[in-house]
Amino acid sequence: MTKIRIFIILFFIGLIVSGIYPHDYFTWILEVFPGIIGFMVLMFSFKKFRFTDFTYIFILIHCYILFIGGHYTYAEVPLFDWIKELLHQSRNNYDKVGHFAQGFIPAMVVRELFVRLEIVKRGKWLSFLCVCVCFSISGLYELFEWFVAVASGQSAEAFLGTQGYVWDTQSDMLFALIGAVCMVVFVSGIQDEYIDKISIKY
Repeated sequence: MTKIRIFIILFFIGLIVSGIYPHDYFTWILEVFPGIIGFMVLMFSFKKFRFTDFTYIFILIHCYILFIGGHYTYAEVPLFDWIKELLHQSRNNYDKVGHFAQGFIPAMVVRELFVRLEIVKRGKWLSFLCVCVCFSISGLYELFEWFVAVASGQSAEAFLGTQGYVWDTQSDMLFALIGAVCMVVFVSGIQDEYIDKISIKY
C-alpha cells in the first residue's frame, strides 16, 4: 500500500469519526468543509503535481485539527477545557491551535508550489511572500466567518467560537501570521531537503 493511499484512508477515517454525533451538524459541515475542498483539489491535481510526503503529512494533521474542531466545536474541545482549568484561562483556546495551523500548513503548501514551479527563487523574498499569502488567506477566512454569521444568525455562534472575546478576529489572524512565520523560519530547511530528493520533474 502506497503512502498516498494510507493518507487517503486516514483522511476518511478522521472525517467519518468526526461526523459521528458531533455537537451539531451545521457547525460540523462548516468546520470540515475546508478540509474536504482541500482534499478534492489535491486529488484532481495529483497527476499534474504531487507534493512531497512531508507536506502531505502536515496537510493531514491540519485536516484532523479541523475534524476535531468540527466534532466538538472549537470552543468545547475537552482537552482544552482541561487546559483552561489547569492554567486558569478565561476561554477554551483550541481555536488558536486551528488558526496557528491555518498559517503554518498553508505556508508549507504555498512555499513548495513557489519553489518547485520556480515562481519565486529561494531566499528572503520567498519567505516574505509565503507569509503574505497565508496572512491573506487568514483574512479571507475571517470574512467568510463574518458572512456566515450574518447569514445564519445565532446558529453560527458555535462556528465563530468567539466566546465573548472582542478581539477574537484579530487574535485569530495574529496566530495564523505566527504560524506562517514559524514555518518559514524553522521548517523551510527541512522542506527543502524533501523537495531536493524528488527525482520526478513535473
